[in-house]
Amino acid sequence: MKKLVLIFFVLFSASSAIAQDSDSEKWERIKALKVAFFTQELNFTDKVAEKFWPIYNRYEKARYELHKREHIDLENVECINEAEANELLNEFLAVENEEYKIKKELFRDLREIISAKDIIKLHKLEDEFHKKLIKEYRSKKERKGNESSE
Repeated sequence: MKKLVLIFFVLFSASSAIAQDSDSEKWERIKALKVAFFTQELNFTDKVAEKFWPIYNRYEKARYELHKREHIDLENVECINEAEANELLNEFLAVENEEYKIKKELFRDLREIISAKDIIKLHKLEDEFHKKLIKEYRSKKERKGNESSE
């Protein structure tokens, strides 16, 4: 329970600071929070963390590059023809396929340093971390909206 309270406190206080930073500083703070959260929840030793983070960071970078490919301007979807729509669908499928390959490679590489159980826990922790970030972002946005309406 203490661990959970500490994590929420760190996330809350970091999110307050994040609102005042540039985008690159925000990402660096989020990354630092993620490192602390995963390391604590998975009880990494220094030796395991030293092997884990280069592998995980390589995965995150590859995934980020994939998502940049996938996030194109869909505002004008009404203006594209069927051939262009088919090209977009093929690109979406290619990105999904590539993401599967990257995740499969991550799991294979991680099996050499952590247990299968910890890999499954990591998968769950990724979702939890993203949900907490989204929740904090929304509550911060609501607080900001309430302040401006007063």
